[in-house]
Amino acid sequence: MRLLKIALAVAGLCAATAFASPAAPRAGAEYNILKTPQQVQVQGQKVEVIEFFMYHCPACYALEPAMLEWVKKQGDNINFRRIHLPLTGENDPEAHMFLTLEAMKLEEQLHAKILTTWHVERKRLKSDADNIDWAVKNGVDKEKFTAAYNSFAVMTRLKNAGRVAAAYEVNSTPTMVVAGRYLTNPTMVDASNPGIPRAQLGAATLQVLDALVAQARGK
Repeated sequence: MRLLKIALAVAGLCAATAFASPAAPRAGAEYNILKTPQQVQVQGQKVEVIEFFMYHCPACYALEPAMLEWVKKQGDNINFRRIHLPLTGENDPEAHMFLTLEAMKLEEQLHAKILTTWHVERKRLKSDADNIDWAVKNGVDKEKFTAAYNSFAVMTRLKNAGRVAAAYEVNSTPTMVVAGRYLTNPTMVDASNPGIPRAQLGAATLQVLDALVAQARGK
């Protein structure tokens, strides 16, 4: 009897895996539903999509070109934004850099340059001095940058960054959250679809995002 129960359990697991698909993702497989849905930044027809990332993250860098194409393809269907996961806590220099550039409305303009610095030039921005030096070398006014860098608004957001990540149940990158309630990432997609070649994992993850955006729009 015990062997029969084990066999049935294994069969059930195999069946669940067989029905998992990036094009038709299942809760608990390719994505999770947040225990506490989070408020979205923009109300209306656009679906909010957040990418939690880190500048130094190789998987984030690898996904970036396909992610940008996906965002462009979605167009007015979505409101896309990024949140930097504070790996080292309240004083994380990468998150500090991101929040400063975001406050100065330079994040989108300089995002690709920072990734190039980390992953192509192999230069690590690991301190306040590194960040300020990089910003100045890339055309940002030093006085304005340091003022924003040390501002109450940026420091408060940096202090709260860990709590924000915890509220979204994010502990790795890249991780995407759709409509403040659906969470997915390449690791989940890979675990639910072990036959997917590594080179196709990014595309499979974006398939899941397609389905989640459509689900959030009620389609």
